[in-house]
Amino acid sequence: MAVQVSQESRDKIAQLLERYPTRRAVLLPALHIAAHEFPVLDDDACQAIADLLHLPLVDVKGVATFYSLFPTEPRGKYFIQLCVNLPCAMHRARHLLRYLEGKLGIAAGETTPDGRFTLQRMECLAACDKAPMMYINDTQYNHLSEAELDRILQALPE
Repeated sequence: MAVQVSQESRDKIAQLLERYPTRRAVLLPALHIAAHEFPVLDDDACQAIADLLHLPLVDVKGVATFYSLFPTEPRGKYFIQLCVNLPCAMHRARHLLRYLEGKLGIAAGETTPDGRFTLQRMECLAACDKAPMMYINDTQYNHLSEAELDRILQALPE
């Protein structure tokens, strides 16, 4: 089933096309726009972007699947990305990952059966000075502990 990009998103992408030197240069910001419109950047959503930019689907899909911030598969309502790279690992991030896996009843890379949480282990989220840290959707959480994780998860709306 083909999907349609909203007129608002089409207008934003058209403005980008005027500012960037090539259509390919607009691909990353166009995918950001699409990610706010579509719950998943599947083949149909990527084809819609490819059509707008006059680019091959394989190019759009390649970029969408390369970056973890683009949802190319269904995710839970809350997408938890926990950094486990060296600075975070030195502050017990791997322990916190195991703690979250136990608390949520899923392994990293999985979604809870109720569709509320998806847990993803990340190698770097570029906030080493705030280790250990994570994102839930677009919100960054820093200097985490088990107690802080409990508080954050409890405060999330159903």
